[in-house]
Formats: sequence, structure tokens, C-alpha cells
Amino acid sequence: MPAKKESQKISDMNESARWTLRDARELYELPFLDLLFRSHTLHRANFAPNSIQLSRLLSIKTGGCPEDCGYCSQSMHNTSGLKASKLMEAADVIVEAQKAKASGATRYCMGAAWRGPKARDEASIVSLIRSVKGLGLETCMTLGLLSAEQSRTFANAGLDYYNHNIDTSERFYSSIVTTRSFADRLKTIAYVREAGIKVCSGGILGIGETVDDRIDMLVTLANLPAPPDSVPINMLIPIAGSRLASAPPVDPIAFVRIVALARMMMPTSFVRLTAGRTAMSDEMQALCFFAGANSMFIGETLLTAPNPDSDRDNSLIRRLGLVPAAAEGGA
Repeated sequence: MPAKKESQKISDMNESARWTLRDARELYELPFLDLLFRSHTLHRANFAPNSIQLSRLLSIKTGGCPEDCGYCSQSMHNTSGLKASKLMEAADVIVEAQKAKASGATRYCMGAAWRGPKARDEASIVSLIRSVKGLGLETCMTLGLLSAEQSRTFANAGLDYYNHNIDTSERFYSSIVTTRSFADRLKTIAYVREAGIKVCSGGILGIGETVDDRIDMLVTLANLPAPPDSVPINMLIPIAGSRLASAPPVDPIAFVRIVALARMMMPTSFVRLTAGRTAMSDEMQALCFFAGANSMFIGETLLTAPNPDSDRDNSLIRRLGLVPAAAEGGA
């Protein structure tokens, strides 16, 4: 099928918001170069092709999380040796946000290792949102499960994005997390969207899932009432002491296929390369950008996990001729 007709077909499917696993798998199994050609063509139809949105992520409350996510160093159920900390002081967060802006980030993401914020924490979160926005940065929070009322509170404070990954398929979810349900995740996403906050939601590859689980995760996201504004695609970083410490690596070509499929299924969403870039070659990342990824995290740390240093990222951006995007509805 010609690329133009393919793009129209995909656009029509997204308007009806009824992707099936069979439809998505058919695209995923295209010859690799055909898949990349089609995803890249669709990417160019919706975005400036060489623009890259840069975000930075800070753990504002580390460790001691009661959830039992098998991949996470911050879960109290894992033996990673990470010590729990209290919520950071606002002044310290602002210093870090200023550094992020100086390094080229347009969005500042703040994460807390909670099941969800308690009432006593809400005023501090509101203050952080307002302070970071005051620096001219877009704001994003990832705080666990939210109620409808909390979502409205943070929306009224000016929160731009809320990150709440679904991680994997509904079928496989309980194999990775048992302290909350897949439905809990979707409920928070619905509350956030209803409050007027943009949704950031994606998943993790390499946690023991099948190819169909990976594809079905994207089907769930694409079939939401509105697809996420931002779709982070993570590659597992095995953490010593976690249940997935010995997980095998993800095949690079399979990872790029999921990036391309995310672009095709959610053509107007930003697709972000997130955790795992330290294990990706520059060539693998370049293929991801060609396939439709147009956002990434910068900074040496993602919450508690390593991330490429600024010299490597700046070199990659320069060599590929990418242009950092301005702060205007990025990923």
C-alpha cells in the first residue's frame, strides 16, 4: 500500500479509536525497512522531522514504596539496598530545575515513590508545580495513584503533564505488580485527563512479556478515549536485588519495532526514549528517532537509574542533526 494511503488508513483507525491486536500485529510484522519507512513517513506528516523534545526527571521522594513492582529499585519488597528519603525541600528542587533548564530541558518531571500522595503532601506538591512553572518550564509529576479530587487540585495548580505508565499488557500486568491492578492505572489516567492535565503513559520492554504483550500495551493506550499526549518507551534496566535482576536483554530490532508501531498507532503523540538508553548504541537510538521517537530524557540519572551523560547526548544530537524543541506542547 502506498505510504500516503497507509497514513490515511492509520489516521482513520485512530479517529475510530478501535485498534485490535490483530491489526497492530500485522503492522509490527512488516519487513523491518517497510515498517520504518511507513512510521517515518507518518512522523513527518505530524512533526518537524529533526526536532527532539528534551525532558529531565528528578526523584523528589526516593525509596520505601509499598508497591511490589518487580522492576523497581524503590520498592520496599525488593532488596536493592536503596534507603528511603523524605520529600525534598522546595528550594533544593528549584535549584535542580534551574540546572535542567540551563542544560536545554523544556520539561521538568518530578517523581515520588508513593502508592499515591497523602493529603499532607498535597500543599507541597502544589508549591513545587507553581515554582517550577515560574521558571518557564513545563511541569510533569509521577506520584502514583491519584483520586479525581487530587487530579483537579494539581490541575488548578497548573500541572501540565501527569505520568502514569501502564507498564505492559493487562494480561501480563499481575505477573509484575500485585499490589495494584491494571484497572487502578486506567482509573488514574481517566481522572487526570478529566481534570485537564495532559497524559504521559507508556510501558517497559524486557520484563518477561511476550511480543503480543508489548503490542497489546500499545493497543490499550491507542484505544483510550484520547491517546496519551506522550508515550514513554522504556527498556528494562536490571536492578540488583529486584525480581528482574537477571532478565535477559531486549533485542534492539524488536525494540525499534515497538517504537515504530507506537508512532503508527498514535501518530500525533510524542514518543519518548526513556530508561535503558545507557545500554543502547548510538546507532540503535538513531533508528528509534527515524522510527518516530521525538523526545528523550537528559541528565545522568532517571530517578535512581543511570542515564547517558550530557557529553554523549550532546554529541549524539549534534551528529544526527537534531534540533532541541522549544517549550510548546512537547512530550
